[in-house]
Order: sequence, then C-alpha cells, then structure tokens
Amino acid sequence: MGISAEKLPRHVGFIMDGNGRWAQKRGLPRKMGHRAGAEVFKKIADYCREIGIKYVTFYAFSTENWKRPADEVNALMDLFDKYLDDAEEYARRKTRMLFLGDKAPFRESIRQKMLSIEERTREFDSCTVMLAMNYGGRDDIVYAAKRAAELVSSGYMSTDDITEDMFGGLLYTGDAPDVDLVIRPSGEYRLSNFLIWQCAYAEYYFSDVLWPDFTVSDLDRALTAYSDRNRRFGGV
Repeated sequence: MGISAEKLPRHVGFIMDGNGRWAQKRGLPRKMGHRAGAEVFKKIADYCREIGIKYVTFYAFSTENWKRPADEVNALMDLFDKYLDDAEEYARRKTRMLFLGDKAPFRESIRQKMLSIEERTREFDSCTVMLAMNYGGRDDIVYAAKRAAELVSSGYMSTDDITEDMFGGLLYTGDAPDVDLVIRPSGEYRLSNFLIWQCAYAEYYFSDVLWPDFTVSDLDRALTAYSDRNRRFGGV
C-alpha cells in the first residue's frame, strides 16, 4: 500500500452503492447484486483490519430503503440473516461488531443475532466494524436528542451539561471517533443521510466503480488520495 500508519484515517465510512445497477448491467436480479456486494464488504472489512484502520462503518440499509419492492427487501433481510450466522469470525479475529440504527423493525431472529454478536465482541478494541442497518443520519441525531432529554428529565444532568462531545457520545456510534474519510463508489456525489453528525469534517472520495466491483486496489487509491490532503479543521 505504501502509506505510513500515521497517515491512515482512524475511521473510514463506506456508502455501499451500485449493487442493483451492477446486477441489471448483467441481466441478473437485483438480489444477485446484493449478494456480490456482501462478498466485497467482507473483503474490504478484512483488509481494513489488516492494514490497521481502527474503525470502519458500512452503510448497508437506510431508513428509506424499506420503501423498495417487498421482494428486494425480503432478499436483503435473508442475506443479512445469513451473514449474521457467519459473523462468528469477528469474535475469532477479536474484532468488535456494532450495528447502527433502530433494531426494532427487524424480525426477531435478526435482532437477537445482532444483540448476541455485539455482546460477544464488545471487549475487543483492535478494530471496530460498524454496519449501519435501518440507519439514517437525521434519525441518529433525533435518537441522541431523546436520550439527552431523558437524562435531563431524570435529573441526571442539566441542559448546561450538554456539549458537542457529550451529545456525540449519545449517537449510535457511541465512543467511536468522527469519520475521517467517506468513500462512495458508483458515480453518485451525495451523502444520502449517512453519519451526518460524524462526517462534519470528513474528507470525501468518489469513484465510478460499482460496489460489487470495488477492490482493495480501489481502496488503496482512496487512502493515497486521503493521505495527500491537508486537513485544517477550520484553521489555517
């Protein structure tokens, strides 16, 4: 890869986009694109862990994705359910796994598997992989605001205790650092409600490659581009 450890981002966010188009270009059902995209997710997550990226978030299913055709949503849920059966590998590799978003709408088998994996891996700190499922950035902020309101109403704290750091810790990402680099393949140039708060100072990298065709070489190019940027955070 050729990038020094100090120039690597701590937290990379991936907007996994283009699965449906990838399948349609090949005359395949959209669900086949999602299957291909799931395999790429595994490879990229493993590579990030191997090269020393501490936090990785993948945008897999948004709060708006429920509006898709029922057969596609069902196929995605079946794929996710199967993936969770294989997620024991994260425990073996001492990788922490978190699921961002409201778990309530998922079927019970999926909810229980998510909770079990989070519990089994919660003590690991070498790498944290976060999968945003039924996630929306605005919903995340509302979720944190409700948690803050509950803390105030219970007398645990006052409104004066609410700071940016404190509020950020109430988001689904918890104590994870803000995103340093957002990578979006597929030729789209928007954030699509992904980690709005956490991406306040993120760098962005866009690519025309559809997600199922995204490789570690594509990631290396994004990381090289990131390492060459001057991040000033509002300073000079």
